[in-house]
Amino acid sequence: MGSCCSDFCSLVNSHFDGTVAEGDLKRYRRRGPNLTTRLLRDMVAQAGGGKTLIDVGGGIGALSIELLTAGIEHATIVEAAPAYSTVARREAERRGQAKRMTMLQGDFATIGSTIPAADVVVMDRVVCCYPEFQPLLEEALRHSRRLFAFSYPRDVWYIRGVATLQNAVRTFRHNSFRFMVHPAAAMEALAGRQGFSRVMEKGTFVWSVEIYARKDADVSPTKWPDGPAAVATH
Repeated sequence: MGSCCSDFCSLVNSHFDGTVAEGDLKRYRRRGPNLTTRLLRDMVAQAGGGKTLIDVGGGIGALSIELLTAGIEHATIVEAAPAYSTVARREAERRGQAKRMTMLQGDFATIGSTIPAADVVVMDRVVCCYPEFQPLLEEALRHSRRLFAFSYPRDVWYIRGVATLQNAVRTFRHNSFRFMVHPAAAMEALAGRQGFSRVMEKGTFVWSVEIYARKDADVSPTKWPDGPAAVATH
């Protein structure tokens, strides 16, 4: 199971409680995965996937479940919020995926050194929960033998404005959780220093969705499963 005793864990425990987790599960069962989860699932599959997966901040386990269904052999979910871990375990058992999944409780940036590397590392809407992206991103990239895929808030003026307004309201309500919009260029540069290059990108009005590959990996995506390519190779 692991443990979580950092300030970050205390923060997410209060923000992502049982009510939030159960609500996310109901939506997943009713509507399927959200858009960024679907994009990440399809991008990883298009890039060739792998056998093993680390899902950082896996929430209710939707992306891990989708990728296990798509062909990943084993997924490790690292989740800081106990309520999400409980729901993810229950849903994996309901779908018959529990034997192919390992659940770890804790802040990945803190406990990552205790976790073996995997072919693929994913983070769906996770980096925006961290005040500093560098430690989390570095740890995630160190753990990837082949692919790293993540979604994050678009680094544009209107998203930064919404984040500022939301955080001001949280301050007024004495809520310490903050929604962070990190500089996209700085995150790409960090990935480059770790030996990765971006091979696919897509997004929505709010979210950027990107996949990176180790520069020595054989990854040559040419098209999206649902239409024309949205590929950037560096």
